[in-house]
Amino acid sequence: MDHLHPPQQLLHLISISTIYKSLHLLQQQLLNIEGLDSSINLNDAIITPNFSTIVRLSQQYGEEAGVGGNVTWFSGSIPLIPGVQDYDLSLWAAAQNITGGIEIKNIFFHAPPAINQLYNPIAYAELGGAPAVGSYGLGYGTTGYLMVPTSLTIQTAQAIEMQNTVIGSNYTFEIINNKLRIFPVPDYGNIYSFLSFQYIKVDDRINDSIQQTNGNKVTNESNASYSNPVYTQINSIGRQWIFEYTLALSKEMLGYVRGKYSTIPIPGDAVTLNQQDLLSSATESKNALIERLRTYFNETSNQSLLERRAAESEARVKEINYSPMTIYIG
Repeated sequence: MDHLHPPQQLLHLISISTIYKSLHLLQQQLLNIEGLDSSINLNDAIITPNFSTIVRLSQQYGEEAGVGGNVTWFSGSIPLIPGVQDYDLSLWAAAQNITGGIEIKNIFFHAPPAINQLYNPIAYAELGGAPAVGSYGLGYGTTGYLMVPTSLTIQTAQAIEMQNTVIGSNYTFEIINNKLRIFPVPDYGNIYSFLSFQYIKVDDRINDSIQQTNGNKVTNESNASYSNPVYTQINSIGRQWIFEYTLALSKEMLGYVRGKYSTIPIPGDAVTLNQQDLLSSATESKNALIERLRTYFNETSNQSLLERRAAESEARVKEINYSPMTIYIG
């Protein structure tokens, strides 16, 4: 290393500081840089927090609700067979050459809406008491209109739904492990009817969640493009830490050298070398410097800086409250 300049020698000796710095930056920014081009130099970049990774990590919740995610919903249908109440949708999937099974997300088998079974809340009436007919249009010239209260419409719809449930055939279904049972039992009036449903392929949950990057994207700590800083770009705070850590390393190296000979003979006596003192001092200094570096990085994290700014704002408000407020009398 004699051919290197002294600052470069120091940089080689304290590479641990750059490792801690890179780890600190990765802890702060990994969620923001994951998926970036790994060739980008992040040392000179100002990174703005973003929701890209957060949204990607939460897409599965939208997937379950049918409003997002990376798993495709498919549509299917089966014919209703008169007198058959149970249908095995797993057998249907096998007949469609779907491997890995399916998961049913929605069944379109519902009772007719109650609103379709009552008159329109806006009733058109001819002058002179002619029968009223339902209409939403307002293009009847000089005729009058009778607006039925919305509360009455809601009560009527609820009454129709309750009546259909109690005395009519209640349209419903239950599904357990892709075994579908529908109510009421289809009759011969449903001979040309089909039951529609939506489903996902179980294998898509895993297959569609993996995105190959061919090694050109940031996927973990090992390929994030943080590099060792150039010594000339390190400020006085960093250089002071380098000097102190270099001194500790020098003590340690000198202690190992002196440990090769426990005593040195001199005329009429022998000198005992201080290997243990040097090693103890070097170890204590190195541990203290690393802990100081770790503490400094923690204190300059985004969370700590925001907490400090909030504390300063609160203290500033308290200080302003101590100032007398001038009362103006007009």
